[in-house]
Amino acid sequence: MVTITTKAAEKIRESAKQSQAENMPLRIAVTDNPDGSFHYAVGFDEVKNETDISVESEGLKLVYAADLTGKLNEMVIDFVELEPGNENFIFLNPNDPTYVSPSE
Repeated sequence: MVTITTKAAEKIRESAKQSQAENMPLRIAVTDNPDGSFHYAVGFDEVKNETDISVESEGLKLVYAADLTGKLNEMVIDFVELEPGNENFIFLNPNDPTYVSPSE
């Protein structure tokens, strides 16, 4: 299951409000980069396909294609300060071949 942190949920809610997408689920997508790592994309999407997986985390609805379950299982989306003044979403995904745990 995909989860999001409280901080990421706050930022997603802010973005939804600014985009007038407050009632839309957040769609998560992942593709393979040439080096084997994963590339992530997210966006608000009102279209739900029959085969989509729908989960709720921190009060937000998340959807993704069922065929991505193996790639997204146990992934956590967070919002962190990477450098002073530079905050971004990060995808902590143990299924990504290039994943390094933050504790390492």
